[in-house]
Order: sequence, then C-alpha cells, then structure tokens
Amino acid sequence: MADKRDYYDVLGLSKGASEDDIKKAYRKLAKQYHPDVNKAPDAEAKFKEINEAYEVLSDPQKKATYDQFGHAGMDGFQSGFSQGFGGMNMDDLGDIFSSFMGGMGGFSDFGFGSRSSGSRRTGPVKGDNRYMTMDIEFLDAVHGVDKLINLTVDKMCTHCDGTGAASKSDIETCPTCRGTGRVTRQSRTAFGIFQQQSVCPDCKGTGKHVKKICPHCHGQGYSTVTEQVEVTIPAGINTGQQVRLQGYGERGTNGGPNGDLYIEVRVKSHKFFTREGNNIHISVPISSLDATLGATVDVPTAYGDVELTIPAGTQPGQQLRLKGYGIKDLRTKNVGDQYVQIDVEIPKKLSKEEKELYEKLANRKKESVFDRFKKNFK
Repeated sequence: MADKRDYYDVLGLSKGASEDDIKKAYRKLAKQYHPDVNKAPDAEAKFKEINEAYEVLSDPQKKATYDQFGHAGMDGFQSGFSQGFGGMNMDDLGDIFSSFMGGMGGFSDFGFGSRSSGSRRTGPVKGDNRYMTMDIEFLDAVHGVDKLINLTVDKMCTHCDGTGAASKSDIETCPTCRGTGRVTRQSRTAFGIFQQQSVCPDCKGTGKHVKKICPHCHGQGYSTVTEQVEVTIPAGINTGQQVRLQGYGERGTNGGPNGDLYIEVRVKSHKFFTREGNNIHISVPISSLDATLGATVDVPTAYGDVELTIPAGTQPGQQLRLKGYGIKDLRTKNVGDQYVQIDVEIPKKLSKEEKELYEKLANRKKESVFDRFKKNFK
C-alpha cells in the first residue's frame, strides 16, 4: 500500500472534493489516458490507476472509509476495476468512450450492453437553415410591403433528382459498406475489443455507388443558381421578428430537401412617428392661442392626415387619442391607436400689434396665475 498514490492526487483533487468535481476530473483524465487515444507506454497503467481512484471516491461508503483510513482501509473492499470494471458507473464510462470513439459499436466484451451508432440515418436529410437581416422603412412595417431580393441557393438537379447519377440504372449498392452507409473498425486493447463506426468514406453515408455521373450537375446532385425572390413583409411587423422563406436554406443531403431562410426584420426609425407596442406616438406643435381657445387641426398619421379637435384649455404635454390609427397586431389583427402629444409653443418675438393685444389682455385680468400661486404661501 505504501507505493500507491493518493487517490485525490491521482484525480488532481484536494480532499473534500464534491461528487461533481470527482466526476468531472475522472472524465477528463479518462479521455486523456485511454489506451485507444493515448499511445504513451504508461497510458494503460495511468488509465487503470485513474479508474481505481474513481471507483473508490465515487462510492460514498468507500470514500468515507478511504478519507478516514487511507489505502489501509481498502483491504476490506474488492476492487471492481480488477474484475472488469465491476464497480464502475457504466453511464459515465460509456459517455467517456463514446466521446472519443465517435459512437461505439458495442461494449459486449465487458458484459454491459451495446451502445451502437449504426442506426444513424443514411437516408434523405433536410439541410440547415440560413439567416439574414433586412432593413425596412417605418411605414412599410405599418402597411406591409413586398421586397425583391437576390438569393444564391443550391437547387436539386432536376435531371437526376439529386442522385448525381446519369440514370437510375447507374445507381448500385456501395460495395464498401454494403448499403449501410457506415463502416466498422475494430481495435483490440487490454480491456477488450472495441468497435468504432463511422461514415463510409466511399459513398459518404448514402449507401449507394454511382457508376456514371449526371452530365448536368457533374455528379453533385444539385446546381447553384441565383434567383430573384419576392419577400412579403406582413403589416405590423416589428424589429426582431422574422419572415420565413421555405426551401432557401442550405441544401439537404442524400436527396433531402433544403433548409429554410429566416429573414430578421429591422425597422428604421421615423422622423416624427415612434412606436410603442401597437400604438403610434407623435408630437404636434400648436400656438398658445389655439391651446387656450381650442382649434381644429389636420394631424399626420400613418394613413394620411386626420382632423383632430384641440379642446379649449389644452395643456402643454397633454395627449389626445386617435382611435384605430395605430398598427395591426400580427397575431390578433387588432389595430392600435395613435396618441398625439400637444406641444404648446410660446412666441419669442411679437409684432407691435400682437404686443398691444397681449398687454390689453393682461391689464383686463384682475389676478394673474402667479398672484394665485403666491396666495398659497400666505
């Protein structure tokens, strides 16, 4: 026992390490020193040492005994590792093996089942989606708009239907993988025979071999074209929302369909209008006279000018509502409102006649607004 390393040192941990810390350290080291990956002369011995340490520290009972008595306390326990990983957590071990074996054929040599990836799909697979952004004007977002854009896309060859073969008779079963699309490699280690499955290098996972390629697509099964596509932007769309174009994503494999194109919309700001939810806001300047006496004004909206009545005595910053002149909700189709904020402008310069009228009005008032304010302090 004296020549054995401390199990915590083996895993690079300090005493009192948590269960998660022990598991993470073990997985990292097991991947590093597995004999199928690490060809160093001492890799196999280190791998065995790592598993022995983990077998003890991952078991609460063994760990408690080891923490109290060290290696001397382990005499009462039979090493599961020396008996073919008998005490190991097979889920942990399987995860580690699969991470560097690319999906293993099976662990039957160790007597704990099979983890085969041979069932991976070799048939048609849809392509990945693509993403792009599009800037549109504020009013186009309100009303909706159709935009023409140029897109470069891989289209399935119509002459060979994506097979890459000159004719159907030119397609035969791949002799390398015998139509499975995958090949199996076996490697013998000190711990048994491991199987690794990978995509067939000859047919690229299709399971087919083409004797004579299609002259139109040169065996690719697709052709790259540039198309002018009309994109319909729905009324009410907002920044960050997306429009989907089906079939304009990355090309599929093994005759699978293309993915889709998602266009994220960014709405430009407007000089006067602002958007809050489905409502539109605008500030409208009026004179102090109109605010005092009231007036009728034509207010700009996203749908044209609309007549708005300014009540007498309207205060600066007051908001008036134009119902139904907002933005249509994409989901409910309900339309918001437009809110008009009144900005009362005080003239900086007056004509002689205007000044005389203001002075005459001031002289007729018995009490000013300021006078009423001052009374509250007496």
